[in-house]
Amino acid sequence: MNTDITELLPFLIPLILLQAVLMITALVMIIRQREFKYLNKPFWILIAVFLNLLGPVLYFVLERR
Repeated sequence: MNTDITELLPFLIPLILLQAVLMITALVMIIRQREFKYLNKPFWILIAVFLNLLGPVLYFVLERR
């Protein structure tokens, strides 16, 4: 049951890259957007940063026009 971190790297690297790309894209779009349907800009920034994969996906689903 002792797993080495190098065994998990092929799974973790794409997941980390996906999360980073989604978060950066969402943050750029949040900063550029002027009006929001549900929350305001600071809340969307916090959600995108702290909810990893789910935060940016929520933004894209709920706020993108």
